Amino acid sequence: MTKATEKRQPPKRKSIMVPKQARAIQTRERLLDIAGELLAEVGLEDISTNMICARAGVSPPALYRYFADKHAVLEALGTRLMERQNALLLCWLERHAPLGIQSMIDNVEEVLRETAEATISEPGGAWIARVLHASPRLAHIRIESHRLVTNAQLEVFADMLPHIPRETLWGRIRMMVEFGYAALEMMSEEDRIPSDEVFAKAARVVKFTLLEGEA
Repeated sequence: MTKATEKRQPPKRKSIMVPKQARAIQTRERLLDIAGELLAEVGLEDISTNMICARAGVSPPALYRYFADKHAVLEALGTRLMERQNALLLCWLERHAPLGIQSMIDNVEEVLRETAEATISEPGGAWIARVLHASPRLAHIRIESHRLVTNAQLEVFADMLPHIPRETLWGRIRMMVEFGYAALEMMSEEDRIPSDEVFAKAARVVKFTLLEGEA
């Protein structure tokens, strides 16, 4: 394994058990909500476990039952956001795939809007998305998540577009996913372009990318 490869590997941390009891699950979710709010307030560099504990009214040992350190908190935030966004896309696939490719193409804007709404409703959602780009230690969460939804869409579109080689189609879908998320992130930062225009244009880019060269 080369040094370059080693640097791309996510760091290993002490394993923390995911809580199974309702009260413990609620506590963990509350800590994540507070961490998301603080991330939006103070940013990646300044947020700390002590700050989260103070806002939540818990001791550091109580937090460490759920998270090994600050980066584990951020990783959990990113994973939770990605999972919630992915669930929306998978539901969208279930709704429109049975109706054919035209229904999927015509309703790309729908899934973009749903994903944007989910991100906005997530405490610190827009900032969590930025952290997944800014931190090399967290990039694997975003990449693995985007590959997961790419693979899910490939299984649907491969049957609808059998003349396109699977590897070519995978590449197109992967770019579609990246374009969609880039548009959503830009919308949270750029107020000079109306959100409706962003959704409409992003949907057209996605359609063009998927059907490139199609009559």
